[in-house]
Amino acid sequence: MQTQLTLDTVIDRAGSLFPDREIVTKTLDGSQHRYTYADAHERICQLAHALDELGLDRGDRVASVAMNNYRHFELYFGPACSGRSLHMCNPRLPDDHFQYIINDAEDSVVFLDPAFIEKVAQNASEFESVEQFVVLAEEVPDGTPLEPVIAYEDLLADQPTEYEWPDLDEEEECGMCYTSGTTGKPKGVEYSHRGVYLHTMAAGFSDGIGIKGSDTVMPVVPMFHANGWGLPYAATYFGAEQVFPGVHMEPEPLARLIDEENVTMSGAVPTLWLGMSEFLDANPEVDISSIDRLMVGGSAPPKSLIRTFDEEYDAPILQGWGMTEMSPLGSVSTLRKELEEKDPDERYEFYAKAGMPVPGVQTRIRDEDGNEVPRDGEEFGELEVRGPWIADRYHNRPEATAESFTDDGWFKTGDIVTMDEWGYIDIVDRNKDVIKSGGEWISSVDLENELMAHEAVSEATVIAVDHERWQERPMACIVPREDEDVTVDSLEEHLSDSFPSWWLPDNYEFLEEIPKTSTEKFDKKVLRERFDDVVLTTETEAGQ
Repeated sequence: MQTQLTLDTVIDRAGSLFPDREIVTKTLDGSQHRYTYADAHERICQLAHALDELGLDRGDRVASVAMNNYRHFELYFGPACSGRSLHMCNPRLPDDHFQYIINDAEDSVVFLDPAFIEKVAQNASEFESVEQFVVLAEEVPDGTPLEPVIAYEDLLADQPTEYEWPDLDEEEECGMCYTSGTTGKPKGVEYSHRGVYLHTMAAGFSDGIGIKGSDTVMPVVPMFHANGWGLPYAATYFGAEQVFPGVHMEPEPLARLIDEENVTMSGAVPTLWLGMSEFLDANPEVDISSIDRLMVGGSAPPKSLIRTFDEEYDAPILQGWGMTEMSPLGSVSTLRKELEEKDPDERYEFYAKAGMPVPGVQTRIRDEDGNEVPRDGEEFGELEVRGPWIADRYHNRPEATAESFTDDGWFKTGDIVTMDEWGYIDIVDRNKDVIKSGGEWISSVDLENELMAHEAVSEATVIAVDHERWQERPMACIVPREDEDVTVDSLEEHLSDSFPSWWLPDNYEFLEEIPKTSTEKFDKKVLRERFDDVVLTTETEAGQ
């Protein structure tokens, strides 16, 4: 008899097989909340009963506006296992986008951290379907301008700690996330029980993230971003202990949590690990030796960062690549056994790539004429993917669906890539970010990685600006390290070791900070708008 692949079996497994393993949350005041999978299972059952009392029907959606904590973890399972769906909302979105996603998803209830009361309140009058607000706390803070509103603990109080899960169809929706909307309105992606379940299993593969029961996993990537990369689901399925940092997302508290809780695996964007490297260098007493591996996603980590964590902290960095539409995992830069004996410099080259597709993900790369390109590590094209946890449409967006999904079931990622003989994907650029200079393509990603390898550079990104002859040329935006002097000449000399002269930026801008998107990626759209009036000429000298 075929078994349905549904999330109730995931949380039931954790509660039954690993009842005493801990879930730790660093709370707002800096203290630590600790409980077990058995405790969490009971509270998830209470949450399901509470949703029944609120009158939610099968298939209704609830929204979470929350960071990484144990109550948000309970929301990952309570709605889904009782036949509803959780819409994980990004509170960093602009107000008009924030209003749009809640209305487009038709959310019935909004669960929110106290830290986001102001964000929700200033938009609540525009919500069309929301009937209840629930503050994820012991009590509703005085003066909360939301109505009707109740505290999460009051909602759960006196509810039964057992729940008979309904018969779920694995194709039912269990969750929803929206893209960050950097090129227009955010696009909704619906996740099925089957897709999330299979994605969760893939996260345990040794050629995936490799999560196992002996791990202590600290999800740093926000849980509102692409299912928190699937880490909370996978850790639960395999019985790993979990550490949630709450709102404490800076390098210092995260490093201290790793030390105190013996974290073995964590995942975050490169900018966070760059900051942690600087913190650890200045605070050698903080011990992160428990770390077995770190996941990096969102953008490519510079090879210098990979080398630092490997050689100084014995904490290998694995690059994971994926997208909201992919639940999100697509590939991981685990090292094939054929490459293990190569010298460190060569190994870092492979670790710095997007990696091999994880089992379950099919890939193809097509050029502008629709022809598949060879796996030679040289020829590039747009990466297309398909698989059991990859979306096949956008919610309520037929025009965007037609643009991004092919008739034969492939998702067009918009990433320009190569694939080498070993099957490693190397992202050359986003389709919208690649620099086309005089008919030749220049990879902004490669330039950025090399710039951030410079000892005096903290952050760097590269955008295309107009050129009177070559149409587009690269311009580098640089944030120097504190108390470091960096000159255009030193950057030019540094880049010249790796790239031909025509790749080198024609202009350098030194900034105090590079703007970031709601998911902490460098926001090139903002930079392009800021420097929209820049037009370089053949006489333009670097640095001007």
